Amino acid sequence: MLFGLLGLFLALTKSCWCAPQQTCHPGDHFLGRCSNTQTEEKPTCTELNLSYCQDVGYSRTIFPNILGHRTRIEAESGAEYLLLSVIHGLLKGECSPDMRLVGCSVLASPCQDDKMIKPCRSTCEALRRDCSHTLEAVDMAWPYFLDCDRFFASDQEGCFDPLAALKAKQELSRSSLSAEEPSTIIQFTYSSNTQMYSLLKRTAAKCSHISQVYSIGRSTEGRDLLVIEFSNNPGQHELVEPEVKLIGNMHGNEVLGRQLLIYLVQYLCSEYTLGNQRVQALINNTRIHILASMNPDGYELAAAEGHLMNGWTSGRTNAQNIDLNRNFPDLTSVFYRNRRSRHYRTDHIPIPDAYWFGKVAPETFAVMKWTRSIPFVQSASLHGGELVVSYPFDFSRHPQEEKMFSPTQDERVFKQLARTYADAHATMSNNDTDRCGANFYRTRGIINGALWYSFAGGMSDFNYLHTNCLEITVELGCDKFPSEAELYPEWKRNKEALLSFLESVHRGIKGVVKDVDGNGIKGATISVRGIRKDVTTDESGDYWRLLSPGTHILTATAKGYSRVSKRVHLPHSMNKAGRVDFVLKKVPLEPDIDDHLFPITDTWDRFDPYNQFERDGEPDLAEGGIERQEKPWWWNYFSQSGIAPPNWLLRNV
Repeated sequence: MLFGLLGLFLALTKSCWCAPQQTCHPGDHFLGRCSNTQTEEKPTCTELNLSYCQDVGYSRTIFPNILGHRTRIEAESGAEYLLLSVIHGLLKGECSPDMRLVGCSVLASPCQDDKMIKPCRSTCEALRRDCSHTLEAVDMAWPYFLDCDRFFASDQEGCFDPLAALKAKQELSRSSLSAEEPSTIIQFTYSSNTQMYSLLKRTAAKCSHISQVYSIGRSTEGRDLLVIEFSNNPGQHELVEPEVKLIGNMHGNEVLGRQLLIYLVQYLCSEYTLGNQRVQALINNTRIHILASMNPDGYELAAAEGHLMNGWTSGRTNAQNIDLNRNFPDLTSVFYRNRRSRHYRTDHIPIPDAYWFGKVAPETFAVMKWTRSIPFVQSASLHGGELVVSYPFDFSRHPQEEKMFSPTQDERVFKQLARTYADAHATMSNNDTDRCGANFYRTRGIINGALWYSFAGGMSDFNYLHTNCLEITVELGCDKFPSEAELYPEWKRNKEALLSFLESVHRGIKGVVKDVDGNGIKGATISVRGIRKDVTTDESGDYWRLLSPGTHILTATAKGYSRVSKRVHLPHSMNKAGRVDFVLKKVPLEPDIDDHLFPITDTWDRFDPYNQFERDGEPDLAEGGIERQEKPWWWNYFSQSGIAPPNWLLRNV
């Protein structure tokens, strides 16, 4: 039906979209630009009986209208009128009520004393600002008859607001909410990929002073992996301001987390504007990144079947049939093999060369690149199928043991993070909560991942062993694809948990490592005695280290600088991170055994794996403007490592 409407619309546009066959261009008659040799009709008021415009808030209109349609029949048979219904079908309700009412105000403007009252230009401009992204998402241009400068009037000219009745209805809905319910109006329905992209872009446009959207890459089938960021200085990392990320829909058929993050995006924007002090404090002091869907291709498959037909596996993987939560580098095995060596590093472990010769999903690559490019402090990945929060390690320290407690060096901190979400959730930590088969009530809704079940190549283990970021996995409930009736109750159960988790990044210690001249030192390490897991400083020398309460000995080091240690006490009552700065003096650089044992750069920096993830840029041109033949995926590896490729590979070049 939808494609039939679209085909009909396109056919009409080819034949009659440019303009009606008349001497006066649409709108020019009322601007005094026409010289029509035909007998001009005197505009007269008439009853409004356009079937698609019955709820506009007035009962009389005028013909000829702004577009030059002389009668109701001519208006209803025009391409503009048809486009309003096509837009409704394409956008599935997103922005279409507003666009329909504003479109009707042009097709059938209100009439008083045989004079036309034009719609307000300010309303049109606000509509375009909010809804242009919606049309862009379905590759449709902004309709010409909604040209704000041409067919609309200013407030001084006595215009009317075609959305006044709709706004009044929304205000009435808002005032009817109880005090416990959010003042932000959210439509608790499922969002298609198109609607999700549109909503993220519209939200960023509405709250441009605190948000922006950016893409970290594309899925296998070319869909954007779109992130929205919230900060009082969007687009910039601010000194000692922590960065946190939330990721949903890693498995395409686990859709509740995706929807909760979409609602959270709307909530943060609206509540900040409405003056919610808690939300304002959070955004003003934290840089929040939200990737609502890491697997939009899988979601497309799961959504096509719907929640009643969707099983536990349909749409779980990406379009290459890869489980994204098994596709990250298995650094946990590397850690287990080498953890007893005094000199071998147990943090910021390089990605093994062999990883790039396997099947790396573009979604996995994009998230790895994103995680490496921003100094994230903590993260949560939202899943479905159980009601529990799990934390690393996810891979058992004994490969033959499926359920073995396998803690990280930050076991206490991870338990604190998991506890923060579970305790703030309405039912997750309750003893009487109905579980989905597993028995988590004894641990009050949290568990070590490997103790639950073991798997390699998980995203949380990668975050911990390759970066500074600590990530937990939140299983939101038994039903991976709940009905729409359950979306609002799930939002109420999880809203406080999401906010509390974002706020929990403000714990532990933070600071800057500088030299004696006050310049930040990039790549300095902050170590904690008794915890074999260091964090490194960012470009400006700032760092964050999540720590549990107690007394800790901290040491800051950097190659070519002195070593400085400090004793720090973090009380249990502390509700924000303590500030601990370090000043290092330059010292003569001496050879270090680590320089020989470990590569200075990991495989990511030494060669571009497969050369298949960066193809969206400009083509590589040789002399004369001829595009160079693309090198095979293994070319950079052999050319930069100094190893000659085997003959059987060279034959295929």
